[in-house]
Amino acid sequence: MKTKLPSLLTMLLPVVALADDKLDTGDTAWMMISTALVLLMTPAGLALFYGGMTRAKNVLNTYSMVVGAFVVAFVVWIVVGYSIAFGTSDSAIVQIFFGGFSHILLDGISWHSLSGSYPTYVFVVFQGTFASIAVAIASGSVIGRMKFSTWLIFVGLWTAVVYAPIAHMVWGGSGALLFDAGALDFAGGTVVHMNGGLAGLVLAILVGKREGHNKIAMKPMSIILTALGASLLWFGWFGFNGGSAFGANNIAGLAILTTAFAPAVGAIVWIVLEYMAYKKMTLLGAVSGIVAGLVAITPAAGFIDVSGAFVIGAVGSVVAFYGVVSLKQKLGYDDSLDAFGIHFLAGLWGALAVAFFALKDDALLWDGPLKANGDRLAQFWVQVESVVIVGLFTLVGTVAVYYIAKLLTGGARVDKQTESIGLDEVVHGEKAMIL
Repeated sequence: MKTKLPSLLTMLLPVVALADDKLDTGDTAWMMISTALVLLMTPAGLALFYGGMTRAKNVLNTYSMVVGAFVVAFVVWIVVGYSIAFGTSDSAIVQIFFGGFSHILLDGISWHSLSGSYPTYVFVVFQGTFASIAVAIASGSVIGRMKFSTWLIFVGLWTAVVYAPIAHMVWGGSGALLFDAGALDFAGGTVVHMNGGLAGLVLAILVGKREGHNKIAMKPMSIILTALGASLLWFGWFGFNGGSAFGANNIAGLAILTTAFAPAVGAIVWIVLEYMAYKKMTLLGAVSGIVAGLVAITPAAGFIDVSGAFVIGAVGSVVAFYGVVSLKQKLGYDDSLDAFGIHFLAGLWGALAVAFFALKDDALLWDGPLKANGDRLAQFWVQVESVVIVGLFTLVGTVAVYYIAKLLTGGARVDKQTESIGLDEVVHGEKAMIL
């Protein structure tokens, strides 16, 4: 095993050709395990988390939208997304926003190519699981009213047009806009959670509210399934954050610690807030706090210690609670399963907070104001720049992709009869047994 950690920049390069690169079996094993853990988060964790909160007549459609998002996004990732995110362009101007098409269908990458100390193919799959869960998050905002065909087309286009360029700008290495600016995003606070959460809000507004929204009770099918899904998400998140250290190293250990601690704090804070507001302590509230804490810690997991994790997890839960309980009602949008309230808002908080809690250690940071001269305020403005650019790109890109998908499928919303009966029976010809 290595005694010195490779630089984060080196670990992010898609195909590293340095003379001293050498396969490390420990790093390789950890990255393969982390990849499997992150894969588990979508077709199992997120699908169950969302499915349990959905009305019984739409639970299979909910599960199908999450799994459908995963498989379509992953195929698009292999075909073109990875190249856009981590390829290189001959034009320095293009490279700022876009990685190019040098690795279409992984062209130019072989089974013996290395990314630092482990196979590049493992890096490709690891990053593909991130792309897949990012778009799957957005499905929670439009459950029960969006055409399945429109959703699948949207997923494919969004992965290539929105997600991959954002991943490139933040993680794409030298020449990429936000990477060069020194933006800190350890495991996807901006790239995955803000991106997916904001896309969900945009879809919810464009598709429109559910019939009977705020007029009839829309009870979740099974809180137990939601709790199980949250547990699987937490389990998989150790790969999500721990794997983003790109090796079996001390940074991975730090990320594992903060990923265990912050969501525990988030759960306690949500329960307290819920009791103060309603004199009730619900299981749904507890698991929502867990997920909020996980989202908030993601951009900071490998950069901070437990004191920072405590504050980020606690405030992340407060921010998400406000988004779910208050902001949604004030603004009147119908975000079915609160993708925006939890993923965007908690991710936004974590992305900004990392500037003030990141440890001043060269081994932990990208190049940026904090690493260069310890200037936290300057780092904060870099973080602001990153969330604004990601937000604007996601907003414009999601609107464009939505209207293309809508045009190709003759409308994005199911008819009123289908919505009334339920998408499980009408669209999928199946019916779930209520647990």
